[in-house]
Amino acid sequence: MTRPHRPAEPPSGPPRRDGVTDLVRWAAFSCVLVPVALLWYGASFAGAAGTALGLAAVTGACRLLLRRSERLAARSRRRRGGRHAGKNTPVD
Repeated sequence: MTRPHRPAEPPSGPPRRDGVTDLVRWAAFSCVLVPVALLWYGASFAGAAGTALGLAAVTGACRLLLRRSERLAARSRRRRGGRHAGKNTPVD
């Protein structure tokens, strides 16, 4: 006797993480690691602090731009109704 076929269940486990969030976490980690390495190799405290502030500013700006890009892409997909070909779009 065979069992009836059941559809595959979605994998249980941790939810899928956002790539932008991972990227920002690594950038924040570098904002701490780089100044520590600079201090380790003899840079001045002021130089290491300035580097940390500069990296933090760049990380913050990149995060804002990435989130804005995601919002605009999501809005564009909703407006177009998904991935439908337009009038002048060639279809494979």
